[in-house]
Amino acid sequence: MAVTLRALQTVVPPTILIQEQVRDIFAAQPGLSRLAQRLVSTSFNVSGIETRHTVIAELTLDNDATEAQFFDARQQLLLVPSTKVRNELYITEATKLFVEAGCRALAACPDIRPEDVTHVVTVSCTGFYAPGPDYMLVRELGLKASTQRYHLGFMGCYAAMPALRTAKQFVEADPNAVVLVVSAELCSLHLRTSSDPDTIVASSLFSDGAAAGIVSARPPLPGEKALGLDLFETVITPVGEGDMAWKIGDEGFEMILSTYVPHIIDEHIEGALAPLFARDASITAQLAAPLSEDTSAVGGSVGARVLTLAPPASLSSVIEHWAIHPGGRSILDKTEAKLGLRTDQLNPSRETLRTNGNMSSATILFVMKYILDDAATADGERVCSMAFGPGLTVESGLMTVIEG
Repeated sequence: MAVTLRALQTVVPPTILIQEQVRDIFAAQPGLSRLAQRLVSTSFNVSGIETRHTVIAELTLDNDATEAQFFDARQQLLLVPSTKVRNELYITEATKLFVEAGCRALAACPDIRPEDVTHVVTVSCTGFYAPGPDYMLVRELGLKASTQRYHLGFMGCYAAMPALRTAKQFVEADPNAVVLVVSAELCSLHLRTSSDPDTIVASSLFSDGAAAGIVSARPPLPGEKALGLDLFETVITPVGEGDMAWKIGDEGFEMILSTYVPHIIDEHIEGALAPLFARDASITAQLAAPLSEDTSAVGGSVGARVLTLAPPASLSSVIEHWAIHPGGRSILDKTEAKLGLRTDQLNPSRETLRTNGNMSSATILFVMKYILDDAATADGERVCSMAFGPGLTVESGLMTVIEG
């Protein structure tokens, strides 16, 4: 039985942030040291981002609000709202994005009606409320009151991957199950001015967006492209626990994103993929040396054998498409070089980053949609997906393009 991800849909809020303009505003904030000002310029300039989106409508240069909470446009001053103020806006705006993304996914699946949905899995790490987005989707989309609901909260950028894995497990347990998966993140609510390098990096990257899809055993309709969900794996790297973290402060959520993260990924990405590849017969058949499923060897000998492929095979030829979470430009650069991928294979990730920034957990679904929307993507081609988050945790998955 093939379990498929269908009807991937994405949503971004209407307010657009131009990276160069945001850079200049952050660099001009009072209290920044000269070093911090230089770090702001560097971080924003090398981010690979041109535009981002935010639910904060007042984050515009022409805003003339007299009671601004986040940005005083007249003084070009970033304000410091409390965590409560930020979360209250999350409740209002995240609900809109969750519902719109869910509506779009159902509309893109004409053979699935709202009453067919048996499970809802929601994902977010940028706010909290109860009854939460899972409840709101049931109410606003007209789903059955008996719909089973699950929320994966505060897991960070990798959380859409375990959401898909959970949905796959539901369908494998019950072939009649239809699972609506929705991720929505409002990272811009927590951006702030600071001289701290980690905070500066986070401010240069994060943004808002939502994505949704439907997981079931129903095959795609004629002309429709879907992703067969083949395998998933989780690996925690032996280092990096303090290099990527997410905490709650009095003035919003506080992101720790060390500049050491790309180095950690560079050192351990091969080992993180080893247990995933070891479970796929078509990949292991092309390897010059067998793989072990021993995850204790992350970054060690197991990882070193990932690239030991029987000539003329390479990872770029064995797996055509790579959906890599664009946590930042340097992460994509390290991934491309370490795995020997072609430049075009990282285009979906780089373009997602360029136009939308890092939307935490929703971002990887944007990348997958980019791959499916490409006219050149063909039936039967393989997709390897990876997302990175606090821990440092690496979530990976193998998928197959299925065309109806």
